[in-house]
Amino acid sequence: MVDDSLLAILVCPADRGPLLLIDDESLYNPRLRRAYRIEDGIPVLLIDEARDVDDDEHARLMERARPAAPR
Repeated sequence: MVDDSLLAILVCPADRGPLLLIDDESLYNPRLRRAYRIEDGIPVLLIDEARDVDDDEHARLMERARPAAPR
């Protein structure tokens, strides 16, 4: 599980914008439609490791998303 205080300061390495937590499994940037995996509770925020998300998956992820706590 990603701690709320950590989630509040994490940003996408590509555009420096906030990320959404998806079921403690991944972090998602809806602006670029890129998902970053979480391994053993540790976010893997490497641009080369992110995966692109299509329209259908984007809709599913947005339904499950939890926004970061306010800074």
